[in-house]
Amino acid sequence: MERGGYEYGAAALVLQAMLLSGCDSEPATPALVAVNEAAPAPTTPVPVAGEERLVLAFGDSLYAGYGLQRGQSLPDAVQARLRAQGINAKIVNAGVSGDTSAAGRQRLAFSLNNLPRTPDLVLLGLGGNDVLRQISPAETRANMGAMLAELQKRGIPVMLTGMVAPPNLGPDFAKAFNSIWPDLAAQYDAALYPFILDGVISNPALMQRDHVHPTAQGVARIADRVAPLVAKQLTED
Repeated sequence: MERGGYEYGAAALVLQAMLLSGCDSEPATPALVAVNEAAPAPTTPVPVAGEERLVLAFGDSLYAGYGLQRGQSLPDAVQARLRAQGINAKIVNAGVSGDTSAAGRQRLAFSLNNLPRTPDLVLLGLGGNDVLRQISPAETRANMGAMLAELQKRGIPVMLTGMVAPPNLGPDFAKAFNSIWPDLAAQYDAALYPFILDGVISNPALMQRDHVHPTAQGVARIADRVAPLVAKQLTED
């Protein structure tokens, strides 16, 4: 997601609606940046062992770490937690602020082809900018489905981090939009974390001033919940 012009104004309305309802439950040139392995872990680390597990974090500004210092993004935080558990994980951050699902669909193959090898897992987190721009849920579904089909064709496991629509967009829009992630997760046998900002968006202390992006503390809260799911995916072989 991005701050500026229409997107920021819409974002404020979206997040206000989410908060009131009690919900708690232009694309840049893509760059593949290895996550800072020195990111602090929340527990006493154990020795990292085993074959390296490569993860691609593919999403928008919620992955890119908008408004945060280097090393504070969600992929950084998840990697730190995995390595603290002794999992030899390397997460490549391919988050691009402002990306819609359509933009992600256009660059997915490029991102995969420019990795040193096929990743062991892809974290897929797009859709926030779609709802801010009120893009048709049918279009979002088609784009997300196309990305999942591409990953399935390449034999790459996926974990989705989902998004939800605010009630002020109406029940029909919300029903069509919110069902995208559970439906596609079931169809493509992907792991699912239903709402990436769950437990964070309703707490102003965990959100930046724009009310759209989490603070470093908010990212840590998300990572505490997401990292165990990622660990399960990487150790299920």
